[in-house]
Amino acid sequence: MLVVLINTSSKKGGAAIACRRLLKALNYNGTTAIMLVRDEAITENMVSTTHSKLKKWINFYRFAYERFFFFVREKSKSVRFLFSIANVGEDIHKRKEVKQADIIHFHWINEGFISITGIKEIFNQKKPVVWTLHDMWPFTGGCHHSGECNRFKQSCGECPFLKYPSSHDLSYRILQKKKKAFAQANLTVVTCSQWLAGKARESALFANINVVSIPNPIDTNVFKPLDKTEARKTFGLKENKKYLLFGAVNVKNYFKGFTYFRDALKVLIQSNPELSGQLEIVILGRSDEQILREVPFKCNVIGSIHEESMMSQLYNAVHWFVTSSLQENLPNTIMESFACGTPVVAFNVGGIPEMVEHKQNGYLAEYKSIDDLANGIKWAIYEVDHSQLSENARKKVLDCYAEEVVAEKYNNLYKSLI
Repeated sequence: MLVVLINTSSKKGGAAIACRRLLKALNYNGTTAIMLVRDEAITENMVSTTHSKLKKWINFYRFAYERFFFFVREKSKSVRFLFSIANVGEDIHKRKEVKQADIIHFHWINEGFISITGIKEIFNQKKPVVWTLHDMWPFTGGCHHSGECNRFKQSCGECPFLKYPSSHDLSYRILQKKKKAFAQANLTVVTCSQWLAGKARESALFANINVVSIPNPIDTNVFKPLDKTEARKTFGLKENKKYLLFGAVNVKNYFKGFTYFRDALKVLIQSNPELSGQLEIVILGRSDEQILREVPFKCNVIGSIHEESMMSQLYNAVHWFVTSSLQENLPNTIMESFACGTPVVAFNVGGIPEMVEHKQNGYLAEYKSIDDLANGIKWAIYEVDHSQLSENARKKVLDCYAEEVVAEKYNNLYKSLI
């Protein structure tokens, strides 16, 4: 049995990380799998569709054309990269890897990689297709996260992302195009969280499609508890300080909720001024100097890290990981933090409560409540049995997300489809 995993990138974004980890887990546990990507192939089991400078320019043209098509219709700049039209893409159904596959396994395929028409061409081959959802795009009229909008349950239209929404606007037309493309698909949908599974089952597009929930895997031999003193030395952190880690590809991304984290820290320092010399913040990802100036604690900016071994060191170097994301599926960051024995403070949203067990391996704050997020951080600092939380966090990963556990679930699914 040959399984072909398909994802736009080999390394950029959470979906790429999850797909790459699944590739490794499948091959290690007896399933022959390769990963087909548009961007650079970084392991021996990957194949890139881009082999020349000309092809890179064509890829850029596709991406730019799709972006421009939405640019003239977008409600504001803030939603520019939160909506994908998928009106252009590669003819990957013609590739030998796809033709030879027993199972086609989609992951995140946007940014001009595969169009809706291209998806239909693969469905027309009548092979079993598994689609692991990393956001809501596969069943919406174009948005990657719908926020408070539930029109994907009917027909989309009146889209809050568009400048001129109407009942038959761009989102409505895209969803109708998807319905036609998916009508005869031999498709099984996989979600990483029960929360997203519920959303998919409620959608007009996947209401009659088999939807199952299987989490992403993680290598617990890479992400594991390490010597914390040595880990802090790696990043120049002091032994006598307490550290909170906040991570985002870009802290200016509204949905990562950095402003909620910042404001929670302001509440914390007002009621606990003694923390000013004890607590520091560690920022992972692209930061913004102006935003960080508003944080009432010293910020240690690490920047972006791509090596998993270094990420493991970072989780071990801090005391807690805090995420104030406003929309999440089943975050890799929480899984990584737990695997290293680092507890998490987070909002109760999306698939996060399936991971964070309140006051057992972390703290679940009331959604969008700055005061409760501050309470969670204060609880983590002053009241918690950190060693017990750390042990519980690691156990959660070993029981639910270890590579062999997840690979077995996917193998059983593949066999049932064959």
